[in-house]
Amino acid sequence: MPYWFNVETGQVETDETRSQDATVMGPYDSHEAAASALQHARENTERWDREDKEWDEGSSWDPESQED
Repeated sequence: MPYWFNVETGQVETDETRSQDATVMGPYDSHEAAASALQHARENTERWDREDKEWDEGSSWDPESQED
């Protein structure tokens, strides 16, 4: 059974109790995975932000040196 995390209520929902798509994250395979959806999303965002910063700092690409 798929589980969903409702970002407005902070509750885990099932297909039978699921709210509108705009207010839920998922589906997740377990109640536990749905319950930790926001934490997991936060961790991913922080990791991607670090990776973007590392990419930007290590990039030697100069847009002005490119030919038209």
